[in-house]
Amino acid sequence: MGGTGGTPRNSIGHILPGAGFVIVGLWHLFNHIRLFSLRPDAYVAPVWFPAPRVRHLELLLVIAGSAVEFCLEMFIDHSTVLPFDADGSIPSDRLHNHEHAIICLALLVYGAAALHLDRFRARCRRTLSLLLVAVVFAQELLVFHFHSTDHAGVEGQFHWLLELVVAACLATALLGIGFPRSFAVSLVRSACITFHGVWLMVIGAMVWVPSHVPKGCSLVEEDGRDTVRCHTKDSLHRAKALANLQFGWYLSFMTVLVVALYLCVSNRYPAEAAYVRLPEPGEEEEHLPRKCVAACGGDVGVHGFRSLEIEV
Repeated sequence: MGGTGGTPRNSIGHILPGAGFVIVGLWHLFNHIRLFSLRPDAYVAPVWFPAPRVRHLELLLVIAGSAVEFCLEMFIDHSTVLPFDADGSIPSDRLHNHEHAIICLALLVYGAAALHLDRFRARCRRTLSLLLVAVVFAQELLVFHFHSTDHAGVEGQFHWLLELVVAACLATALLGIGFPRSFAVSLVRSACITFHGVWLMVIGAMVWVPSHVPKGCSLVEEDGRDTVRCHTKDSLHRAKALANLQFGWYLSFMTVLVVALYLCVSNRYPAEAAYVRLPEPGEEEEHLPRKCVAACGGDVGVHGFRSLEIEV
């Protein structure tokens, strides 16, 4: 391992948002599995889930977390409080802060809009909320792909792998609009959100914590910010390979976690029993309601009626 000193702001700036994504992702995983286990034929994937006592707790936490991170990026831990120069332009060393703040702003807009759409019981609120989720991930993908910071070397490899996860989150958000009854889409989207948070935390720990910098590399200051630079081509190749290996390890861990959680929650919340009226003496059984057999996520319930859609 190499490098001295430390960059707690860069590290914490990835670990704290990552922890937020992990919490939301696990919350969604649990609730999607629970909802599908209880009523597989009536399953419609919500965009967010109400908490037991505070209905909009999830959205309020998203709003609060985004606002705090926005303030950290724009106003706190800088040489000057204002994020602009005297002439109103953006300083070159603050461009990446403005780019990160855009992602926070997109999350803030999603949380506030989804909350008000639900409060006013607006039509198509699920579709609109999911579109806003897609906008968040599209904004994040755009920022990281065209980042003003030169994400080269080891840092670039970690962020390129992050782009893959964000792209998966974006794709599943868009698929959720067209396939609201697909449990598979909701499960993968929740797992991707969780893995998104895990990988952000990995970046914060492996790139900006000196004791975790790969052997043959070190933290150096360039253009007013700290980054990892490797001393030789071999050490750079090794560091990138280690990043790929870590991605594979955490992806395997995430897969095992999702399967284990599915088995536990499904066992804890079995499907609700369907009750059918017993025939009266002399009544023919063929006149009783029959439950149609529907495929996973199907639309048919009793006597051909559409199954009940569950929305928040």
